[in-house]
Amino acid sequence: MSRAPERFSVNQMTVKQLSLPELVDACRDLGVRNVGLWREPVQAYGVDAAAKLVRDAGLAVTTLCRGGFLTAIDPRERADALADNRRAVEEAAALGTDTLVLVSGGLPAGSKDLRGARERIADALAELGPYAESHGVRLAIEPLHPMFAADRCVVSTLAQALDLAERFPAHQVGVTVDTYHIWWDDTAPAQIARAGAAGRIHTFQLADWTTPLPAGVLNGRGQIGDGSVDMREWKGYVEAAGYTGPIEVELFNEELWARDGREVLAETAARFARHAL
Repeated sequence: MSRAPERFSVNQMTVKQLSLPELVDACRDLGVRNVGLWREPVQAYGVDAAAKLVRDAGLAVTTLCRGGFLTAIDPRERADALADNRRAVEEAAALGTDTLVLVSGGLPAGSKDLRGARERIADALAELGPYAESHGVRLAIEPLHPMFAADRCVVSTLAQALDLAERFPAHQVGVTVDTYHIWWDDTAPAQIARAGAAGRIHTFQLADWTTPLPAGVLNGRGQIGDGSVDMREWKGYVEAAGYTGPIEVELFNEELWARDGREVLAETAARFARHAL
């Protein structure tokens, strides 16, 4: 059986119907070398056991998803969020990845203050950046499409993400470039160049934009090649900016989750080769 492209990484959520051992077996059988993991299934399996499982299979863990949710106003909620993010850093280090993806968090209940929420993210990064560095982990701020600004992520553009990241050393805080969230933004290519010049592209993720969006919109990330995004174009931007690392495919999609996971993984690797290389 042919091996998947060398830079291809499958994010665990793409095939969340597979248990962690099933995912590892499928990657080994299909020649997939890289995997991005999520905290909840890793915690359920056991962090140390998961680290051993992927290590023994020869898999590289490209990222851990996710930290963040750093916009709370209540002091106890903020303390809890910081503690959880420190645990996420420790888990990333145990798994052998140097990148923790951050989804920053939405507006607190009753608040309409986007600027204030972003400042609280900066305050949190001032504490978490050095802690991550001490564990050999980088924080990668992921801007999410503006439709998520109220409830999930007040950072909607790469420019906003970089404005936050640039307050800190690049080896502590950078950005996630995700086609699903930025493909619509005609300023994004220039921001990718800005990020690359400063060494702040910490991970690159692919998903396509398909419509109509499902109810709740969260699980609308389309299979590569099914939607509106030119994957080669965006890959060209990040490579021109100096990024040469793994490329994760991260899909939240109920129709894909209802199918056989190994079949979806094989299809996703094939779509990556067809549309992104």
